[in-house]
Amino acid sequence: MRILIVDDNPTNVIIIREILKKENYRDVISASSAAEMLEHLGIGDRTISLRPRPSDIDLVLLDMMMPEMDGIEACSIVQEYEHLKDIPIIMVTAVGDSKKLAEALDVGAVDYVTKPINKVELMARIRSALRLKQEKDWHKDRDQRIQDELKLAAMVQQAVLSPAIQDPVLQVNALYQPSFELAGDLYSWYPLGEGRYAIILLDMMGHGISSSLFCMFIASVLKDTVTTYVEPEKVIQELNRRFNQLDLGKQLVQYYFTAIYMVIDTRSRRIDYVNAGHPPGLLFNQDGSITKFDRACSPVGLFDKIDAEMHTIHYEGTGHIALYTDGLLEAVEGEYEEQLEYLTECLRKYEDWNEEAMLDAFFRNEAPQDRDDDKCLIWISLKEGESLHENQK
Repeated sequence: MRILIVDDNPTNVIIIREILKKENYRDVISASSAAEMLEHLGIGDRTISLRPRPSDIDLVLLDMMMPEMDGIEACSIVQEYEHLKDIPIIMVTAVGDSKKLAEALDVGAVDYVTKPINKVELMARIRSALRLKQEKDWHKDRDQRIQDELKLAAMVQQAVLSPAIQDPVLQVNALYQPSFELAGDLYSWYPLGEGRYAIILLDMMGHGISSSLFCMFIASVLKDTVTTYVEPEKVIQELNRRFNQLDLGKQLVQYYFTAIYMVIDTRSRRIDYVNAGHPPGLLFNQDGSITKFDRACSPVGLFDKIDAEMHTIHYEGTGHIALYTDGLLEAVEGEYEEQLEYLTECLRKYEDWNEEAMLDAFFRNEAPQDRDDDKCLIWISLKEGESLHENQK
């Protein structure tokens, strides 16, 4: 435990050092000016950087009245450095001016003692300040561990998302921007053979850790569910059954997720889908018309059984499909119909995937702290040609 005494009067330094020594605080250093104190804290040359080397000082006893730079100014300088703000500073003063003491506390001092020094009072205030610092250090270490774990969890969550498909008959690309480290959106796609592809996008209620955990559970059962049941209504019903098997105890919040799941048959130019309470997907046809995947049932997880009805859309020639979560709509100001109109107009301008244009339109228009929801956009390009997977067979 290292303590720094800052006082231009050598006698005061000797008195405080002896008091600390008798209380077994032996790692004590001193400075005769505020400038020397800043040197000890590693910020002597303030023009170099606001992120200097770490300091090993645990507590500062700072004289308020000193020549050139007083204790109040020195304390305010220390508070400019994030890594030094938690070092407790106790003002040592002979001044009885309550306004000065209040000013010292306002700029970051945690306490004060008056001269002549009272040993009992000094040690009580030092112990109190050090306990406070230990608690802050513990919380900082814990928060750092949590942040490190969240970053690792985010990497794992990102790893379960499907990579882009670049098949001659069908191409799939996605943009994904979580509102926090962890998110509640999930997408996946699977080649089913014979020119068929299964694609799903879901949006878990809420966002953050709880939603991401539910997403990871769905991700763990998704491939088995899709490859076993394949057909849209059966897949959604099975996901509903699996989700409701989670034993969440007595929760006041009802967790659920919206989803749109489709099977695209590139040979017969047919799309079978189920929309479980999700924003409508958009099919941009070759002739310029737009078809919506808007015939929806209830979200997954709200009820023990879900009445998932499959719907079919046929398409001719080439085109593209846009699937998205409601966070993408909310990135645009206005009412729902205005948001959907803006989204539609942006997506119909391009026949092929244009990542930069989509980033500019929906993902680069707000600061991270302003994001209220996760954003996801999936672009499915419908091509003409022979399936790469069929060629591989």
